[in-house]
Amino acid sequence: MQVTPIGTFYGDAVYKYDAPRQGRLFAGHPGRIELNAGQNFEMALRDLEGFDRIWVIFQFHENDGWRPTTRPPVPPKGKDRVGTFASRSPYRPNPIGLSCVRLLKVEGLTLYVDEADLLNGTPVLDIKPYIPMADAFPDARAGWVEEQEGDLWTVEMSETFAAQSRWIAEHSDFDLESFARVQLSHGNFSKDVFDSSRRRLTIDEIAKTGVLAYRTFRVHFNYDDVANKVVLQQISSGYTDEELKIGAEDKYGDKQVHREFLSAKILPFV
Repeated sequence: MQVTPIGTFYGDAVYKYDAPRQGRLFAGHPGRIELNAGQNFEMALRDLEGFDRIWVIFQFHENDGWRPTTRPPVPPKGKDRVGTFASRSPYRPNPIGLSCVRLLKVEGLTLYVDEADLLNGTPVLDIKPYIPMADAFPDARAGWVEEQEGDLWTVEMSETFAAQSRWIAEHSDFDLESFARVQLSHGNFSKDVFDSSRRRLTIDEIAKTGVLAYRTFRVHFNYDDVANKVVLQQISSGYTDEELKIGAEDKYGDKQVHREFLSAKILPFV
């Protein structure tokens, strides 16, 4: 069987840890699907705008191989791993994914969507409309998912963090607020929310503080594991003064943004 992508998804999530777990849980993760030209897909898109949601069938293009079991982000009670076919793990015998996203609008061969959990550059294999009458079974049992140990955490932000993240969003493609909310809002204190094996994260359990890495920026926060609350405090650069000197290697092409961020002194990190 030969499968040819019909288009590509483009969004802000570049690395695997950028993408939310199940897109509909986190609104504000928009993107666009650009279909290939010259395939008569304009006709194929006819009448799609009448649907609020669409199924996107795609390829997990950055994964190699598969695993018979997986450790879910939020595990069931008494288990560390579950079978791959009983999970949404991206490491599958055939690297095919399925996501139900919100359709915002269609312009030519471009579909604008939200609540997406796809990575930038994901090959899209097919698109189908979501039909509640046929696709929704709210009373269906959800197996081990009903026994998940995770909790929802409240994520708040200080005025400092809000001002800094807004400045960065206006001067780059980085959305640190959205990323931090995705990474820190759902799970179990010891097994998920602050699980450094799934993200670049350091925790001080005595001071109840942490630092979450987003590419070359660092998000500083504190937390209350009784109230299940995280407060995003401030943002700092992941570069040293030496690394930010003019003429230093700029592997990721973002050092000028960091220089301007530090020079602007937007409620600077202390």
